[in-house]
Amino acid sequence: MATIDIHDLSGAKVGTLELADEVFGAVNEDLLWEAIKQYRAAQRAGTHATKNKKLVSGAGKKLWKQKGTGRARVGSIRSPLWRHGGTVHGPQPRSYEYAFPRKKLLGALRSALASKFADGALKDQGAIDLIKQQLGAFGKFIERVKPR
Repeated sequence: MATIDIHDLSGAKVGTLELADEVFGAVNEDLLWEAIKQYRAAQRAGTHATKNKKLVSGAGKKLWKQKGTGRARVGSIRSPLWRHGGTVHGPQPRSYEYAFPRKKLLGALRSALASKFADGALKDQGAIDLIKQQLGAFGKFIERVKPR
């Protein structure tokens, strides 16, 4: 079993804590990548949009009559074939969020904790009892435990 040291507010070692191998064992990088991908997809704004023929401003009338001009028939100046016309099948606002299975999410959390443990970034401070409730003492504690 893996162990980490428990420290008090002054930084002195108070004891050790045994960690479960089921949680802090192997790192599944594929699962971790998949969870991060899902998280980042959910963070996307998805506010991109283009204007189609209906939304482009201008052109409420038929440009010329249907028959007798010798020109091609046309109904609107904002047709997608024309300059300044609407966009066909352009992006529309949508959510990129998708459901992520709970068991996969918990597995990714275990992998993240195992990765942090392997890097030596996990620390246990034990109970935080401030005898003197002063901001200065708490500030020193935060500076000491802050990750680098």
